[in-house]
Amino acid sequence: MQGEDQAIGGCAMESMTGRLLVATPTLKDPNFDRTVVLLVAHEPGGALGVVLNRATEVPVVDVLGDWSYLARDPAVLFEGGPVQPDSAICLARMRSPVKRLRGFHQVSGAVGTIDLSADPERMRESIGGIRVFAGYSGWGAGQLEQEIEDGSWFVFDALPGDAFVDRPDDLWPMVLRRQGGMTAAVAHFPPDVALN
Repeated sequence: MQGEDQAIGGCAMESMTGRLLVATPTLKDPNFDRTVVLLVAHEPGGALGVVLNRATEVPVVDVLGDWSYLARDPAVLFEGGPVQPDSAICLARMRSPVKRLRGFHQVSGAVGTIDLSADPERMRESIGGIRVFAGYSGWGAGQLEQEIEDGSWFVFDALPGDAFVDRPDDLWPMVLRRQGGMTAAVAHFPPDVALN
């Protein structure tokens, strides 16, 4: 559905599936302070994404042993967001252009979600790496659009490697800097400055 327009209450809305939400310094919610969220679904009924830059210290092998050999460094569980933290969402990056692979749902390009109930051995040749997220970030109908309008989020195109960077703590400033101009300057905003 990426790039397709969808009707919402008579108005057209372009799907943001596969795009990045980058928290602005004005975002007050501590769950999303300096986060980068990949939207894995954006439809008229709402949006769902995972926070890409909140690594935990829990090794993937401790949670999903069979999948751990496909996990990219750091091979740990990530905090995907505050909704249903006991559930898991797995992002995968395919090695080659995506054909039909049972259990893989394309988000953007070679990146998509993968069904963790599938046999990881069957997918070994097709997958270049995975990232596992505990919980997710969710928005009801119109909620995300309002937060963007209020200045809480920047919306940028994602690069294929964004979800799999080796140093996830550096992702927020990295994404901002590559935008150039005044947006790049936001990457240097002090973390402890309160905005009114």
